[in-house]
Amino acid sequence: MLIQLVEWLESIYGDFKGAGLLQYITFRAGMAAILSLIISMVFGGRIINYLRYLQVGETVRDLGLAGQKQKEGTPTMGGVIIIMAILIPCLLLADLQNVYIVLLIVSTIWMATIGFIDDYIKVFRKNKQGLRGTFKVLGQVGLGLLIAMTMILHEDVVVRLEVKDAQQLGYTEMVGDTIQAPAGIGLPQATLKGDYKANLTNVPFMKGNQLDYSWLLPLESPKASKWVWLLFVPLVIFIVTAVSNAANLTDGVDGLATGVSGIIGATLGIFAYVSGNAIAANYLNILHLPGTGELVIFSAAFMGACLGFLWYNAYPAQIFMGDTGSLTLGGIIAAMAILLRKELLIPLLCGIFLVENLSVIIQVTYFKYTKRKYGEGRRVFLMSPLHHHYQKKGMPEVKIVARFWIIGILLAVLTIITLKIR
Repeated sequence: MLIQLVEWLESIYGDFKGAGLLQYITFRAGMAAILSLIISMVFGGRIINYLRYLQVGETVRDLGLAGQKQKEGTPTMGGVIIIMAILIPCLLLADLQNVYIVLLIVSTIWMATIGFIDDYIKVFRKNKQGLRGTFKVLGQVGLGLLIAMTMILHEDVVVRLEVKDAQQLGYTEMVGDTIQAPAGIGLPQATLKGDYKANLTNVPFMKGNQLDYSWLLPLESPKASKWVWLLFVPLVIFIVTAVSNAANLTDGVDGLATGVSGIIGATLGIFAYVSGNAIAANYLNILHLPGTGELVIFSAAFMGACLGFLWYNAYPAQIFMGDTGSLTLGGIIAAMAILLRKELLIPLLCGIFLVENLSVIIQVTYFKYTKRKYGEGRRVFLMSPLHHHYQKKGMPEVKIVARFWIIGILLAVLTIITLKIR
């Protein structure tokens, strides 16, 4: 918004001193991180007090976990703090004409609405089941469909390729004019580049770190490109649904989901910077995605919001994010990874979410299987999700969270390293 405002004022009154700083993504990202931290820390306390006034407290079901009953009555729906701390800096500092920013803002509001309705039913309607699972899944499917169709149809969602490479891959229709990329910006010599509506994504261990989804279809190249949406759309829907639900499951102990999400958000910010920067993309030999550099601002606000929320959510938590926060965090992470064409790295980057999700699936499946076979259900873990297993073993909550954070940082570093594995 500030970018458009300054451009409008400059068109009327001429240049403003210092306004040129807004051209730099790094400056706006730094300001977004600071502003989101200030918003979450300053307004967080007031929101907590207001939620206490409304008696929006968590109802704890006795699961035999240490320190569980002490959390009874702790305010929930704190995801409102995170959402506010993300959206306000983005609306002020990001380019609102950028399709990637618009799509992430829509994704944030979309998932926040689903989570808020779920929490509202639990807290104010006193229905512990919350929003019916069918409606949750329909909302997640709707968001996945929106993201996938935008990726396929919007003219600004392109990949910048060398013309000769694009022709070898079978891309003949270019969006806009060709670009002469001079030597010295990660290229040994001057090359001709163009923007293409490509079905490419980044994946390690393959030549050029690239995979074309049309290669996975048993059709000839022209037909495969035409029908690739049959593969891509269900994949995006699955990723959005899986990651948002996994983040929701991970939010079971103080500070766990918030900290892990912040680590993932920072990593995606690095990917956004190198993918949107011609020099970095050429040097790393990864897909150059024009316009994705703006996602650095969103990522910075996301990370700042998570850190600011940890001020109140770290053990012992003064507030819980509820589904308002956890579903939103998962939805944002999924959307950003897909837009940056790093969706195939999600199992590694979001390894904590994956393991937490798998622990529940394994526990439920094995319990049902043994009950059917032996007449009584048996368990693999003392309790699922996995963090509760360690709680049952007597491990302090703070140690569980710290160790999961350390593993999350390790996975983030490994994910970044994959940029050079091919």
